[in-house]
Amino acid sequence: MQQTQIATVIPYFERFMQRFPDVYALAAGSLDEVLKLWEGLGYYSRARNMHRAAQEITTRYGGRFPQTVPELMKLPGIGRYTAGAIASIALGENVAVVDGNVIRVLARWFAISDDVALDSTKQALWSVAEELLPGGQAGAWNEALMELGQQICAVKNPACDRCPVANFCAAFQTGTQAKLPVRAARKALPHYEVAAGIIYDDDDHILIAKRFPKALLGGLWEFPGGKREPGETLPECLAREIKEELAIEVEVGPQIAVVRHSYTHFKITLHAFECRYLGGKPQAIGCAEWAWTVIDDLNQFAFPRTNHKIIAALKTGSQLGFGITS
Repeated sequence: MQQTQIATVIPYFERFMQRFPDVYALAAGSLDEVLKLWEGLGYYSRARNMHRAAQEITTRYGGRFPQTVPELMKLPGIGRYTAGAIASIALGENVAVVDGNVIRVLARWFAISDDVALDSTKQALWSVAEELLPGGQAGAWNEALMELGQQICAVKNPACDRCPVANFCAAFQTGTQAKLPVRAARKALPHYEVAAGIIYDDDDHILIAKRFPKALLGGLWEFPGGKREPGETLPECLAREIKEELAIEVEVGPQIAVVRHSYTHFKITLHAFECRYLGGKPQAIGCAEWAWTVIDDLNQFAFPRTNHKIIAALKTGSQLGFGITS
């Protein structure tokens, strides 16, 4: 829920807990199943880290959840904020939390005008958060700060007239709340043209590939392809990428979908083409695994959102030679 709306997460949470009711069930489950249940939420590294953490808890800690911030931070995917939230709210430890909401509240409350992306400013905010902690009530206090940032001290148009700390807020007193917190202007995101192939064999099976575990979208399945290099046409790019990734030859056919998507650090335009498998034995060279499947069974695999739009095009169109822009 750190960067996803609560209403979106709740049904995922309920399905996840039904399938994995305790840490032992999660540790014993396959990563493929974990990713399939997570599918659509994004931030897939969190799902992979949670799965690895469950395995460490059952093996290294004998199923007992770590009880201190230093122990918690040894688990995959748990940093200072998450460790503080778990320790204070779930375990009653007297430790602070600093997330995006808390940064906004504290930067306005104390009129901190330094760039909050700087390490020095982050450390100053942690020091302020720790100094404010009421003994024995850290969990409730931390939840209150986060809720204050979400409900009252909003990014735009904060409800200062309803804020319980308005009388103590330096930004409110000086009318500078709209200018805080200070963040350096973000650089324009780079954009890449990417080609993907829906590769059919003579029996209309489709070839899919699994991304390496530590790669972006690691562990998810996709239609093979990759980024266009300077001077290449999209069909040339696709034929090259498929040969490099799977060691096979394909005939690139008509374009059947165009999908535009933004990630945290870059944007892509994904062009999907129908391809016919010509020869060569598929090999997992630029991918973790490969598999032949059929359109009706694609829903058994966990795909990134961009590929879901291609699958939707496959299922709703006349199958070949149609177009979609999303």
